[in-house]
Amino acid sequence: MAALKERVDKLEEALMRLVYIQQKTEIELQEFKKEMQDFKREMKDFKDEMKAFKDEMLDFKEWSKKNIESLNQQWGNLANRLGTLVEDIFAPSIGQAIEKYFGVFPDVIDTKKLVRKEGKSLEIDILALCEKEKVAYVVEVKANPDRKEYIDDFLKKLKEIPSFLPYLEGYVLQGIYAGLNMKEETVKLLTRKKLYAMVFRGDILEIVNFEDVRK
Repeated sequence: MAALKERVDKLEEALMRLVYIQQKTEIELQEFKKEMQDFKREMKDFKDEMKAFKDEMLDFKEWSKKNIESLNQQWGNLANRLGTLVEDIFAPSIGQAIEKYFGVFPDVIDTKKLVRKEGKSLEIDILALCEKEKVAYVVEVKANPDRKEYIDDFLKKLKEIPSFLPYLEGYVLQGIYAGLNMKEETVKLLTRKKLYAMVFRGDILEIVNFEDVRK
């Protein structure tokens, strides 16, 4: 009997352990299911966020494309406006400015003069000729005149003009570098290079280093 009771006790203990393990397993399974459900919800939220992000990126790309097109158009319009500095501001008054400072009114005033020769080209913004005095005023107009390389290019152009325009042989070429405004150091550089610095003040053209260059 004692042996039978011991076996029954062991069997009950084994059954209790089995029940405990089963309950523990069920609890763990429930927790796992809950975690999986939470994970699925998180994944769904993540997918929704990714979709929203993709939609935002598409909207941003579309917005960027439109704005870039608009910006390019604005730059184009600005370039066109800057390109009319010669025709709209400097050319109409250049004769009076030359007469004011040099005492003679040009006989010929050409604007945007383009010359091609032997595969090369040369463009002069304004060319004002005083034929009797044999002086050619070469005006270079820049929207951003403070760039030193523009001045170097202008000096090079002045040296090339006689080969492109042989009829100017015997003329004194006088360089005038022009802009709506320019920095003091730019004016000083032009003075050292013996170039006149012309700016637009109010409604008139002024050569701001006239006396310094004449000296």
